[in-house]
Amino acid sequence: MAGVVRNIQVKLNIPEEHHSDVDETFEEFRQASQHVADHGWSDDPDHLVKAKNKLHDATYTEVREATTLQSSLVQSARNLAATALGNCHDLLNNDKNTSKPEFRGSVVVYNGRTITYNDDHVTLATTGDRVTAEYVLPHDDEDTPFEEYWNDDEWEKREATLHKRDGEYYLHVAVEKDVEPVTDDSTENGVVLGVDLNVDGYVAVTSTGAFLGNADELNHKRDAYERRRGNLQQTGTRSAHITIQSIGDRFAEWSRHRLHAVSNGIIREAVENDCTHIAFERLKYIWTRISNASKFQQWAFREIQRQVEYKAEEHGIEVETVAPQYTSQRCSHGECGFTHEDNRDGDEFECLKCGKELHADYNAARNVAWRCVQNWLKSGSGRATSQLALKSGTVNANGDFNASAV
Repeated sequence: MAGVVRNIQVKLNIPEEHHSDVDETFEEFRQASQHVADHGWSDDPDHLVKAKNKLHDATYTEVREATTLQSSLVQSARNLAATALGNCHDLLNNDKNTSKPEFRGSVVVYNGRTITYNDDHVTLATTGDRVTAEYVLPHDDEDTPFEEYWNDDEWEKREATLHKRDGEYYLHVAVEKDVEPVTDDSTENGVVLGVDLNVDGYVAVTSTGAFLGNADELNHKRDAYERRRGNLQQTGTRSAHITIQSIGDRFAEWSRHRLHAVSNGIIREAVENDCTHIAFERLKYIWTRISNASKFQQWAFREIQRQVEYKAEEHGIEVETVAPQYTSQRCSHGECGFTHEDNRDGDEFECLKCGKELHADYNAARNVAWRCVQNWLKSGSGRATSQLALKSGTVNANGDFNASAV
């Protein structure tokens, strides 16, 4: 078994009478991390100290005497500084410029000895008494990380970091689940789900005929947000700046919620069709084909692939990418494969050779899966059989169709 780790952000309702305890913990934790970083730093990688045991021996007693942090929080501060120093060491070894880690802002790292999770609240160690804080969870958690990880008992809550932003407290919790690792044996008979991503119409279409998300709705919301942000920027007041941050956070949360619904739909199709792989078009080639795509649309494509990759891992499904050339022009029907730019007209695809008619994005998704299978055959991957997952069954690399069991 292998452990898969995900991170989820949870807002906390910390009673006002305990804000001073929490805020003092932020400051002392920052001081502790900085003290360790100051001791270990050198711009010569041969003299920079990054080993936790050496940093502990040199700084633990000093930090304990200088702060009121309990032992476990002192060790967490040391680990945070050690990680930062290790990153600096790697950069210096590669002749890249860097500087001594500087700890600013409000962050505390908690582990099993300093945090306790309960059904509706968490308790946190501070410089004062232990503080109880209630979770502030969304009213509707469908297709959100809360539904996937927070409310699922198979995911165990682990280490967490507490942050403070704009006067609000947020807990970033690492959750872990044991899954069966992907092996060569488990993917010997590969079944591929192809996915076509779009800047308009449906966000994603699969080779099994699932039409997911509304790209037009995403674009409309983005345009409305950009117009409002532009108007507020012209105002130039502090109040306008705060409002920009607020509406930006709300739009980002709304967008991720919509994209989670899309990625969940892709995973659902892969699981229900016993797929071993999910194939996307390679993003760096997509941008040349849709060069007019906005930065938001590019982010959305990357975000969907990112979400699918980590969700697929939980099911032992691998994600691959393929070159997208001619996936929208090639006929995916059986052994035809006729490729011509006039095969496609908007959302409609009609092969000029065999006459097959399909939704253009569905045809493209089938071609994405087909290309993945072809790549396996060319590379000699050793898979005994390779198939495309389609709406009513599977098709192998030779075009032979196997109907789904009814």
